[in-house]
Order: sequence, then structure tokens, then C-alpha cells
Amino acid sequence: MAPGTELNSTSSFDLQDGKPPTLHTDAGGEAPTWAAEHRAALRAMVAEHGSILVRGLGLSERSEVGAVFRNLADGLMIEREAFDARNVDSEGVYAASKWPPTQQMCSHHELSYGCEVPGLMMFACLRGPTAGGETGVADAATMLTALPTELMARFEREGWTLVRSYNDEIGASISESFGTDDRAAVEAYCRANAIEFDWQSDGGLRTRQRRSAIINHPVTGQRCWFNQIAFLNEWTLDPEVREYLVEIYGTDGLPFNTQYGNGDPIGADVVQAINDVYEANIAREPLRAGDLMIVDNIRTAHSREAFEGEREVLVAMSDPVRVSDCSPTVELGC
Repeated sequence: MAPGTELNSTSSFDLQDGKPPTLHTDAGGEAPTWAAEHRAALRAMVAEHGSILVRGLGLSERSEVGAVFRNLADGLMIEREAFDARNVDSEGVYAASKWPPTQQMCSHHELSYGCEVPGLMMFACLRGPTAGGETGVADAATMLTALPTELMARFEREGWTLVRSYNDEIGASISESFGTDDRAAVEAYCRANAIEFDWQSDGGLRTRQRRSAIINHPVTGQRCWFNQIAFLNEWTLDPEVREYLVEIYGTDGLPFNTQYGNGDPIGADVVQAINDVYEANIAREPLRAGDLMIVDNIRTAHSREAFEGEREVLVAMSDPVRVSDCSPTVELGC
């Protein structure tokens, strides 16, 4: 570590195969103060390893979590284009996604379909599940070398496209995703962020946005697999859920789906291949009450396994990055 980033003698660092890098420490009941004092060290560890799980902070209060987040970041981001509704705890601090606990959230990079994306993700666990719920992390550079060569080359050449259909019945609503339901404001946001849009006769909104599947890390320049191609694809949905949604809305009306950059459909075999590579390269650990996890969102994908019981996690995003500054392989238009 660089001078001035050392941790005190009450902390120990643990690197185990199949587990996220873990720092065991004791904040002595003063987690926000501890986070402020060790901010440089924690950020240096994330820069070195891609993520870090901090265990022993004893986080238990929402206000305490917000203070820790703010002491570790230079301002928190306001989420836009959310795919699933989140409860807002305080400005820049959100409850974890309402993704059903019985379904896995497969590996992805948060908001990787945006023109401006979080460079850093922070997760604080106030209540751990009774079973399951492991949080996984996977290295984006490793993904590039492990994916089938032809598949990676096609995504590098064409990028990927996210297609979304907004309605008031499923997924994030227009106002939850864009922060407003004013049509002019939504259209202005879409134009500024290279999103094609089409208002439907029932008042719904359909959007398309082409993005790069591979970018360079803004600090290291390392090439990273950076997208949500598999996570937001129709074939990742639970089969019964997909069948129901297709029956109600049609394949063109699914709340979200992904395509190749030229608009061709992505088959179930491709989604499975991507998820298989993630599975072969993932490190997992359940979040316990009091834990903090910090993730470099460009270098590291994250996931969440299905769980039982009540799981309460707060989330914050920071360190915004313009994807256009990261050598995207396709023209973004924003």
C-alpha cells in the first residue's frame, strides 16, 4: 500500500480462493469515524483487488450507513434508468433491488447501459438472510480471456442493445427510472443519453440503447467486460415468469431484453455461456449483519444468490465515470 494508507493493528486481511478479499476489523462502535480515517486504505485495497468485504464494523443504523457511504466517497450518485424499483432511504442511499428473493441476480455491472456509470458500488448489510443470499464478485478482465473467442469478438465489434418497455405494472415505472413522468423531460434525457424512444398508445414507453460491451478501466486502462447482456436478457428470467410476461405483453413488450448491437436476438445458449464463465470465475460470501462491501463497478461484476428470510441491504453509488472516456468499441452518441 502507498504511504498513509496503512490500517491499524486491530485489522487483518484475508485472501481465500472462492471468497471475496475480506478485511476483518473493529470499528469500536464508531463506524463512520473509522471509515473516514481509513478511507485512503480502503480505496487502495479496492483499487488493488477490485472489491473488498469489510467485516466487523457492526453497522446497525440507517443513518450510520449513510454516514459511512459519504465518508468513503466524494458525493453519492442519484440513480437514473433503474430497471427495478428501489426504496430511497436518503439522498443517494437506496434499499437493495426488490428482485424476488427466490431468484438469482446473476453477475452484472451496475447501470452499465448508461452513458455515465458508477465507478464504485457500496453495500451495507443491516440484516442477513437465514439461508443463501451470497454476494458474488467476478473479475471483468478475466471474463474477457475466458469467454469464447468468437462470441467476445462479436460483442466487441457490435456492442449490445438494451430494449425496455415501461409500464405501471411491472419493473421500474417511468417516473421511478427517469425521476419524472413529464414527457418533455423524459425525451430530453433520452436524447442527451443516446436512447431511442417511442411512446405507446397506452401511455407506456419503449426505449432502445446501443452500448459497448467492453471498455477500458478509467484509471488503469485495463480492458474490461462491462455490460448486463446476460442479466437483462429474457432467457435469464425464471421460465414460468418469462412465459407469463410473453403471454401478457408479447416478446416485444418485455420489461427488458438484450440483443446484439445490430438488433439480432441473443439466444439462450449465449446467455448460458456467459453465465457459465461467470460461475467458473466467481468468489462468493453471504453478507452478515454489520458488513460493508465496496466494489469497483468497472473492474468487478457483482451478483446475489437466492435467499430465505429477511435480507436488508442498503446501496450507494459514487465516482461517476463517462463511458465515452473509456475507449468504448462502438460509437455511443453521448
